[in-house]
Amino acid sequence: MSDVNCTHNCNTCGETCGSRQEDQTSFLEPLNPVSTVKKVIGVVSGKGGVGKSLVTTMMAVRMQAKGYKTAILDGDITGPSIPKALGITAAGIGVTPNNLMIPATTATGIEVMSSNLILDHETDPVIWRGPVVAGVVKQFWQEVLWENIDYMFVDMPPGTGDVPLTVFQSLPLDGIIIVTSPQELVSMIVAKAVNMAKKMNIPILGLIENMSYLSCPDCGKKISVFGESRIDQVAQEHGLEVLARIPIDPKIAESVDGGLAEYLESPWLDEAVSAAEKA
Repeated sequence: MSDVNCTHNCNTCGETCGSRQEDQTSFLEPLNPVSTVKKVIGVVSGKGGVGKSLVTTMMAVRMQAKGYKTAILDGDITGPSIPKALGITAAGIGVTPNNLMIPATTATGIEVMSSNLILDHETDPVIWRGPVVAGVVKQFWQEVLWENIDYMFVDMPPGTGDVPLTVFQSLPLDGIIIVTSPQELVSMIVAKAVNMAKKMNIPILGLIENMSYLSCPDCGKKISVFGESRIDQVAQEHGLEVLARIPIDPKIAESVDGGLAEYLESPWLDEAVSAAEKA
C-alpha cells in the first residue's frame, strides 16, 4: 500500500509492505537466556481430525532418529494428544531454580511440553478462554528450559483462531507443514490455511495428506476409501509440494494409542523430513 493510502493500522490491512513486516517482527517473543532453539516448524490444519498431531509426533520421531535434538511444543492446549502418543503420563513436570519449567523427555530423548503435563489428571478438561490459551502457548515458548534444540515442532489447533495467530506472530517459524485429508472440502480448507500463512509471511514447506489410501492386505492394491484424492491439484493451485501421503493402517492407530509412536516406522515421511532439513 502506498504511503498516501496507508491507514497505519496493520490489523485491518493485508498488504506485505516494509512497515507491516517490521510491525509483525515486533510481536516475536524472545526465548529465555538459557534456552536455544535453532529451527521452529509449525504443523497446521484447516480443520480438526485430519492427523495433525500424528504428523507432529512422527516428524519429531524421525528427526530425533537422524541425530537431531528434537522437541515438541504442544500448542493444542484444549485437545492435547502428544503425551499419550509418546507414552508420557501426566505426572507433572520439574522446575529449575530460576522458575523455568522442565519439559518431559521421551524414551528416545524428545523433549515435550503439553498442557496435559500440568494437569492433575490427563482426563481433566481445559476450560479456558481464547486469550488465556494463547498466553499458555507463549509460556510454553518462553518459560520452559529448551536446551540446545535443533528442531522444535509446534502442534497447533485447527483453524485460523487465537492460538494459530499467536504462534504465527510470536514464534520465529522457519516454515509450516499443512496437514489435510482426501475429502472434497480439502480445496477450501487448505486455501484458508495457505492464505493465513501468506498474510503472516510464513513459509509453507508443503502439504501432507493423511488417510490417503488403504492397501489391500491380499493384493497390495491401493484403495481410495474417501474417493480420489485432489491433493495434487490443490498443491498445484497454490504452488506447493506434496510431501507425504499417509496410508490408513491399523498399525499406526495401535502404536499411537499404545504410546509407542516412537517405535513406528514411517517411510512415507521421507520427503517431509528432507523439507524440514532444508527449511
